[in-house]
Amino acid sequence: MGQGWLIFGLPPSEVAVHPGDENDVHQLYLLCDDVAGFVAGLGKRGVACGPVLDRGWGLLTEMTLPGGGKLGVYQPRHARPEPMRASKKTATARGRTPARAAGRKR
Repeated sequence: MGQGWLIFGLPPSEVAVHPGDENDVHQLYLLCDDVAGFVAGLGKRGVACGPVLDRGWGLLTEMTLPGGGKLGVYQPRHARPEPMRASKKTATARGRTPARAAGRKR
């Protein structure tokens, strides 16, 4: 999964660590289920987005932040990792029941 890239499932997101040719270069992307709908919704609110580009691993756009910076948002096409769950032992050590650790109500 991830074709050699490290991808960690985090409920409800993921973190991917990719090698690079330069130090101190960081990129942050948000994920969404429907990038075209995301762009349309932001457009109705006056938020500019770049064109949707097919990168193979996902459909990517950039939204313009209030300060003028860009933030990538994409609809993934790559295999998604299963979310990591707290073990019963970890949850109990934190004073939570396993059901609460999994996000279920008592």
